[in-house]
Amino acid sequence: MKQYVIDELRIEDHEKIKTYFDEHFNASKIGGIYWIFIDPEILSEIQILHEACKPFYFAVEIEPDKLSCELLVRTGNRVRCDCVRYATEFQRNWFISLIDAILEKLEVHV
Repeated sequence: MKQYVIDELRIEDHEKIKTYFDEHFNASKIGGIYWIFIDPEILSEIQILHEACKPFYFAVEIEPDKLSCELLVRTGNRVRCDCVRYATEFQRNWFISLIDAILEKLEVHV
């Protein structure tokens, strides 16, 4: 799995990140996993066409010492579909920039 991983988090960083994610993103039924929905303006052509598969999101796992961000674009409506694929370069950069901005806002220095 391709991922963007931030490791060696301090416990106080973990708590700040978890609180922020609880307030701003959808938590999955699996503890520590959150869904960050992708801006519809940056969907790929196939994702735009797949109305039944929307919304699309990235999955993020928060653990006490790290933040693991999958670079796979997922859909909440299907497990397998042609529109479920790794992020385009633009989507990947958007997602990494979003995570970095959150960490900066929370004053998490890694």
